[in-house]
Amino acid sequence: MRTVLITGASSGIGAACAETLAAENYRLILCARREDRLDALKLTILRKYPTCEIHIMVLDVRDYEKTASAIENLPNAWKNIDILINNAGLSQGLDPIQDGDIGDWDRMIDTNVKGLLYVTKSVSPLLKKSKMPHIINIGSIAGKEVYPNGNVYCATKHAVDALNKAMRIDLLPFGIKVTAVNPGMVETEFSEVRFKGDTDKAKSVYMGLTPLNGFDIAEIVSFVLSRPAHVNINELLVMPTAQASGTIINRNC
Repeated sequence: MRTVLITGASSGIGAACAETLAAENYRLILCARREDRLDALKLTILRKYPTCEIHIMVLDVRDYEKTASAIENLPNAWKNIDILINNAGLSQGLDPIQDGDIGDWDRMIDTNVKGLLYVTKSVSPLLKKSKMPHIINIGSIAGKEVYPNGNVYCATKHAVDALNKAMRIDLLPFGIKVTAVNPGMVETEFSEVRFKGDTDKAKSVYMGLTPLNGFDIAEIVSFVLSRPAHVNINELLVMPTAQASGTIINRNC
């Protein structure tokens, strides 16, 4: 039975990964800032899969000291981590660079880049002990191209793309697989967070098309993890049928 640590597990892609992998008999370490959401997710999973083993860890990946301490002080029964899913990430604002909010920039950089680094650094020593170690980084189409007003968010996801490649090189001697899953439009809390709680504006992003959902991405994560030991999928780019690029969308699809 493999143990997976998922960041940003309280909603969206992270929560979908937790439910999907629970169905496949993985042990789950669920990490996020919102303890109430984690508790609710744990109850949901245990109702469906009563034998699933779940450990909750309230964690803000932006804080290196607390992140490192939380992972170092995991109960011994939970230190046998085989898989890390770096899912925690967000976008704040959609402004041209000259009008950007410094606080928004800091939050995106601290979460999407530094947070990913902090968790990876802290978990890597445990992954080295695994017989089937794997890191999955949840990236974005924004890491492959830049779109208007996406400036800093796109920069952070380009950084994730580069770090995914760097991890693949640096961790190769330890047999650690590294994969990036780069989604296009996924309907989660992403747009609501980007627009700071403006639900109407968030909903308008997905009007006229069928976007991806969290479980679409979770199924891909499951597939990646199911490959035999000699196969590593370096990266995948997945889009809704209605989306051809970051900005080219058919809203009648």
